[in-house]
Amino acid sequence: MKKALVVGASGGMGYALVCELVSKDIEVIAFARGKEKLASLFQHKENVTIFAGDALNKQDLLEAAQGVDIIFHAASFPYQEWEHKHLKCLNIMIEVAKMQQAKIALVDNIYAYGRQTTHLVKEEAVKEPHTKKGKIRLAMENRLKDSGVPSLIVHMPDLYGPNAENTILYETLKSVVNNKKANFVGDMEKAREFLYTFDGAKAMVELALRPDAYNQNWNVPGVPSITGQELMLIIREITGYKKDVRTVSKGMIRLIGTFSPFMKEMVEMMYLTEVPVLLSGEKCKNEIGALSYTSYKEGLQETIVWMKKDKKVQSVTY
Repeated sequence: MKKALVVGASGGMGYALVCELVSKDIEVIAFARGKEKLASLFQHKENVTIFAGDALNKQDLLEAAQGVDIIFHAASFPYQEWEHKHLKCLNIMIEVAKMQQAKIALVDNIYAYGRQTTHLVKEEAVKEPHTKKGKIRLAMENRLKDSGVPSLIVHMPDLYGPNAENTILYETLKSVVNNKKANFVGDMEKAREFLYTFDGAKAMVELALRPDAYNQNWNVPGVPSITGQELMLIIREITGYKKDVRTVSKGMIRLIGTFSPFMKEMVEMMYLTEVPVLLSGEKCKNEIGALSYTSYKEGLQETIVWMKKDKKVQSVTY
């Protein structure tokens, strides 16, 4: 791989992917809608070209993809827009990849797995998603596999890290940074997975560099799983935060959803906080060796430092 296009480069995983690719001396086109945000993230990075465009515009994507070997799909949309935009975006990307003879690497979540009873879910698990968003993700997976474009699909759990703003954990950290009463979504006694974006990016780029990794699914788990209570102990140690933390239940999300389209769409995904889906990383480990993990303390510390530098951080009131 000599040149890569990262679509959604201004998001959490997109930012981490650009940084990881650059660290391997790969030329990167950082693509997203906001030119100002792209500039703030990458204008001082060598080997990065900024391209402000719309992933739903074929001409924009085609122009950005000139000469690339692989397209990393890290773009997402607000929950309420998934049904109308995700498959459209993927179809355009597939067309562009075919025209450029490029591969596609899809950053995916765990929604397509649906409810699982196995302790550690492997890639070959039967996918029968019961939620609308899970069905959309599975449709994307099937569309990519049927496209004829060499691709790899990487499943990751909830993310956190610098610039990873559209995440559940970020909502908690925002209140901590502003020294406001924090909210934690889901049962704080349930062990769940959270993956540091730079760890996910490192594993994904390593897979993308291996020709035999394509046309397969890969799980990159967050190890070890951790409860909300344990996370808050680490956060308090890092920050000295002393305020109470309120658990946000499914009922509260449903109530807020009366006024918020995003929260209304979030209700169906709350099952993941009740019966968490934990990923097996055995296949990935066998292919690229033991995954490198940043400790929760270090990852959270780096995330909080980033957030404190971001003047736009505001607390959210539920």
